[in-house]
Amino acid sequence: MVISMAIDVYNGFSSLPGINAARFNKPAGSLSGVQTGEKNSFEDVLKAKTQQTGELKFSKHANERMQQRNLDLSTEQWQRLENGVQRAGMKGIRESLVMVDDMAFIVNVSNNTVITAVGENDDKIFTNIDGAVIA
Repeated sequence: MVISMAIDVYNGFSSLPGINAARFNKPAGSLSGVQTGEKNSFEDVLKAKTQQTGELKFSKHANERMQQRNLDLSTEQWQRLENGVQRAGMKGIRESLVMVDDMAFIVNVSNNTVITAVGENDDKIFTNIDGAVIA
């Protein structure tokens, strides 16, 4: 038994029955929800997507450290922390130390995630960072 399938050429793409060929005919560099220019690198797309959420997150570890060390952020301090993370991102920092008053936060800038938090009475040695911001 032979099964035949019709294949048509549509703008340089083969189209099979049931497949919408129009979805394959987007210009290079166009992705839904992302500003397009000439071409978008993977890094540009990733940055655009992570910046769309915009909300600073705390890892499980950072939440535990905040509780253990009795660290609380006021609304004003939270805004300064977020601003410090944004400033670090604009400078191309990937892993940043962000200082807010007597508290220090290690932040993965590309993920917009606080990794750990240190208070005034804790050990103040920081490793594996490529930048620091005093917010």
